[in-house]
Amino acid sequence: MAFAFRPSVTNKISQLLAAGLLLLGAATHAQAAGDLFSPSTGANSSNSGMSDDDYDDGKSWQEIKTEIPPQPQAANLVSFYVSPTATMNFFIDVNSISAGSDGVVRYTLVSKSQGGAENISYEGIRCQTYENKSYAFGQKDGNWSRARLSGWKQISELSGNRQHAALAKDFLCQDGMIAGKVEDIRSRLRSNRPIKQGS
Repeated sequence: MAFAFRPSVTNKISQLLAAGLLLLGAATHAQAAGDLFSPSTGANSSNSGMSDDDYDDGKSWQEIKTEIPPQPQAANLVSFYVSPTATMNFFIDVNSISAGSDGVVRYTLVSKSQGGAENISYEGIRCQTYENKSYAFGQKDGNWSRARLSGWKQISELSGNRQHAALAKDFLCQDGMIAGKVEDIRSRLRSNRPIKQGS
């Protein structure tokens, strides 16, 4: 004996199967779209300001892990010239200078205003791309606070306080590379011997 509701049950099963196939297709499409923007593919994974020269053997540039040094001692601070319109005096802790395998020179910078205000920051300059980055800021209690905005920024020449440009061009970088060994950089700063660019 045939049941009257069997066709409707069959229709419902067919509808459920069709809905399931549609959902599966949509999920597959979304996965494929997501793969287009994964870090390992093409231009979507490149950082702003980077060129083909930033890649080595097909691998993108990687920044090494950064160790924050102790806060600077006054005896290790060396002043350097910034510009005739600078509104602050700038010093670098020569003991804090390091040259990483990632092509970044890291150092502690101290800036002092005419009124006596002082700022301490641990920073890095990437010579290849002419960019700088802040890692941490010194506190009055001798500790460091991590920088909230810690991305790489293009070094500017427009301000009178062009401390990063002065460091990069005069002491740290040459022809897109770190200008010598760490001891060479320290000696250059201590004796105030700016680099002759292009020499």
